[in-house]
Parts: sequence; C-alpha cells; structure tokens
Amino acid sequence: MSQLTNFTKGLLKENPVFVLLLGLCPTLGVTTTAFNGLGMGLATTFVLVMSNMVVSLVKSGIPDKVRIPAFIVIIASFVTVVELTMQAYLPSLFESLGLFIPLIVVNCVVLGRAEAFASKNNVGSSIIDGLGMGIGFSLALTLLGAIREFLGTGEVFGLQIFDSSYGMIVFILNPGAFIVLGYLILVVNRLNKA
Repeated sequence: MSQLTNFTKGLLKENPVFVLLLGLCPTLGVTTTAFNGLGMGLATTFVLVMSNMVVSLVKSGIPDKVRIPAFIVIIASFVTVVELTMQAYLPSLFESLGLFIPLIVVNCVVLGRAEAFASKNNVGSSIIDGLGMGIGFSLALTLLGAIREFLGTGEVFGLQIFDSSYGMIVFILNPGAFIVLGYLILVVNRLNKA
C-alpha cells in the first residue's frame, strides 16, 4: 500500500466519523461550533500521529499480554501533553472542550489505529496513517461544527452570516448533532459509491 493511499483513506473512503463511525462521543459532544470541532480534531490528530509513531517504534519490545495497556499509556502521555498545552495557551478552548480532552485516551480512533495499523507497520507508514486519519477526523468535526453553528446561530467561526434570530436552536443542542451527522453520513456514503 502506497504512502499516499495510507494518507488519503482517512479523508473519505475510511473516514473515522462518516464511514467507520468511530469517535462519535467527541463528535457529537463538542461540535456545537466549528472552532470546537477544529480544536478537538487537531488535538486528536496530534495524539494519533505521535502515538502511532511511538507504538511503531516500540512494538517489538511490548509483550502481547500487555500490548493494549501499553498502548493506552503511550496515548495517555500524548493526551497529557495536549491537555497541558491547551490549558496554558488556549484556555477558552480548553474550557469549552472540557472532559472530552482526557477522553481522547480511550477514543476508538486513536486506540484502533495503534492496534490495527501502527503495531503492524513501519514508522513512516504509521505516521502517514495517523496524519490521514487525524485530518479526516478533524475535517469531519469541523464540518459538523460549522453546519451546526451556522444553522443554530447564523455564525461560522464566530463570523455572523445571518441574524441569530433566524437560527434554529435545535442544531446547537444534542438532537441537532444527530440530525446533521445523519445527513453528512448519507452524503459521504453517496460520494463513496460514486
């Protein structure tokens, strides 16, 4: 499998959110705005790339009986780096994302890529795979957040598009996340079949 294929499969064909339906807890929980979606996506991308790299480097030294706990410790280390960095430099985003930042440790996308790909491939391929899946995850969360923010408040990334009195509050609430996600999954499935 070529490096380009490793990278691009996470964007559309095997998008973690729209196709594999992984990582739906943060997808539905934090995407009330495009900025929140982008922030969570980039944080997860960093953790994906770094944990894939380290898992690929140390895979031969980890006994099979402790493989998953070892992967979780590696992932948790990078989540801690993200959490402390975000808390220091992006406090408003840190407050907005809240509990979902530490939950990156048990995100199925991150642990799944460590187990299914990084533990079986070389470092370069693992980094490319993590980057492709992370960017696909980031795009999905940002798109979902942008649509919900636009329909709910008339804004996108804080820029007023139309008067907020025309916004439909349901799209900022939990049901709106399910509605928009359902339609986006439909569109991506149609694009993948074309």
